[in-house]
Amino acid sequence: MESGAEELMPRLLPVGDCDLAEDFDPTVPPRTPQEYLKRVQIEAARCPDVVVAQIDPRKLKKKQTVNISLSGCQPAPEGYSPTLKWQQQQVANFSAVRQSLNKHRNHWRSQHLDSNVTMPKSEDEEGWKKFCLGERVYSDTDALSDNENLGIDYMKVGFPPLLSIVSRMNQATVTSVLEYLVSWFGEKKFTPELGRWLYALLACLEKPLLPEAHSLIRQLARRCSEVRVLEKNKNEEQISALNLIICLVSRYFDQRDLADEPS
Repeated sequence: MESGAEELMPRLLPVGDCDLAEDFDPTVPPRTPQEYLKRVQIEAARCPDVVVAQIDPRKLKKKQTVNISLSGCQPAPEGYSPTLKWQQQQVANFSAVRQSLNKHRNHWRSQHLDSNVTMPKSEDEEGWKKFCLGERVYSDTDALSDNENLGIDYMKVGFPPLLSIVSRMNQATVTSVLEYLVSWFGEKKFTPELGRWLYALLACLEKPLLPEAHSLIRQLARRCSEVRVLEKNKNEEQISALNLIICLVSRYFDQRDLADEPS
């Protein structure tokens, strides 16, 4: 190897003069450390100083297009943009909920679940969707059963995010369930059942966020802004719930580019 190349790429394993057998053949597998290092030197010396890529110029004549999504949330409908004071109050309330949850997590985790509560495994996407949303919302049907008045059937209406339930969920499960619900929400309407679980899962997310959680909450905020704009009847309660999720993602979890501009 030329001395100029060695100055640019100093040897990490310098090899001094060593006694190699007269019949040393660099094409056969090395038998000693000295033969191995010598073989590496010989191969490096044979590499060209400059390598030129073979590019077909005809492929460069076509217009190259790269799509990068840098968009934030869509603005709230006129008259429904939350005030800065309201957003600050929601962040303060949410912070208090998180502190209380962390403080009493061990207590709630030790509480026995009702016999009818069977939490799905972390990887059971369909199971978690039905568990959180209920078969009625999951199946997109409003049909009522004949025994509706006999009591609440949580398999139909979904289990609420009770502290005794969410306290048993580790971060991997929290992130997985959040992913399942955000994916479902991407093609479905917003419901109170979904809103309650999204709020609870956000309260369980630990900071600093893992990359997958970071991506999920941004996706969630954007979807909330889309649904908010498409809301035909402008249901104030639903828009307020969507505003709340966007507020928490943007202002509590520091995704400020997604925040609503104060009205």
